[in-house]
Amino acid sequence: MNSWKRSCSSCKKAGSLSKGTVDVQQAGLTHPENADTIPALLHVEAEEKKIARQVVVLQLVVTLVVTGIAYSLKSSPQMAIALMSGGAVSVFNGAQLAWRMSRSARQVSQEAHHQLRLMYFYAIERFLLVVMLLGLCMVVLKLTPLAVLGGFVIGQAALIIARLFLSRITT
Repeated sequence: MNSWKRSCSSCKKAGSLSKGTVDVQQAGLTHPENADTIPALLHVEAEEKKIARQVVVLQLVVTLVVTGIAYSLKSSPQMAIALMSGGAVSVFNGAQLAWRMSRSARQVSQEAHHQLRLMYFYAIERFLLVVMLLGLCMVVLKLTPLAVLGGFVIGQAALIIARLFLSRITT
């Protein structure tokens, strides 16, 4: 009988200890009020990635449609290739923007100064790659400069319009 009472008293102690650990585990490192915002932030990040992919696809579709229309009106394959090359540079720029946005979201840094430097670096990188690719299309491939720039501008306009349109639909 004494052994049963001892085990019962140890059960009570264990029960009180487990209640204390449950309370500690529930408190956790994140305050409950702040923990509610974490799923919302993850949802917003997932939506941003989805919108970025959709924007790049819409850019590609607009570039292909405009190239098809230009080819049917002008009936010049050189003009169509130049338009498609400029649009492809724009699509590459949009894809790189989406990639860098998702990569910077994964690299969480506590220093705002570091994040700002990264964003400047990414912007300069995109600018230089666009200039290099447009130069490659015009100088090395000897495509019509006006058509290459026209395709690039149409692709960039599609990027901006698609971004505005898709962000309004989701909000």
